[in-house]
Amino acid sequence: MRRLLLAAAAFVMAASTVPTLAHAQIDPGGDQQDDSAKKKKDDWGDKQAPLPALRNAGPCPFAKSLYDAARYVEFKGGQEASAAVGYTGEIQGVAASCAYKSDEPIRVSVNLLFELGRGPQAEGSSTTYHYWVAVTDRNREVLAKQSFDLPISFPAGKDRVYKSETVGGIVIPRATATVSGANFEVLVGFDVTPEMAEFNREGKRFRPNVAPTVAASEDGAKRQ
Repeated sequence: MRRLLLAAAAFVMAASTVPTLAHAQIDPGGDQQDDSAKKKKDDWGDKQAPLPALRNAGPCPFAKSLYDAARYVEFKGGQEASAAVGYTGEIQGVAASCAYKSDEPIRVSVNLLFELGRGPQAEGSSTTYHYWVAVTDRNREVLAKQSFDLPISFPAGKDRVYKSETVGGIVIPRATATVSGANFEVLVGFDVTPEMAEFNREGKRFRPNVAPTVAASEDGAKRQ
């Protein structure tokens, strides 16, 4: 399990005011499991690990992928063509659980499911993707953000794998017991170039194992 720690001091000016955080920091240290059997299952399994059932006194922060960074598509030679695709990736699922009561901090755990692909221009059979997890106060500002490495190896004859990751230890302090998780968001995304972000923004996409053509998303709508 990866861990992300958000420590902050929250201040609320009025009951109807969205709380702001004066200070935030991320401590990525903690419980990362190295058990080889679990790692193998995570690398090649196609199911998300269930999140623990946590009790909370209010709604959890909304967790989602950022549309512009939800997909990762490498193009070699600057051409948006299937023959030019290197490594690809897509965040297929984001699920979160939380726990808090009284005026205690909100503790959040997020489970991510990645679908990762290897195109005709991919160099080698392994690569390291990079993704990030951020906490925001509902579209106003980023309170904390941490990047993570996602090393992936593709078995012989395979051009697509699934990988699940759990990021725990997200702790969001609250000023009072009346501040709920609905005031915050947890966002995730790949580290992408400006060109990749624009490709995603325009609704273009390849399947992770490289479809023969580029197609716009349904009705041009942005999916999160």
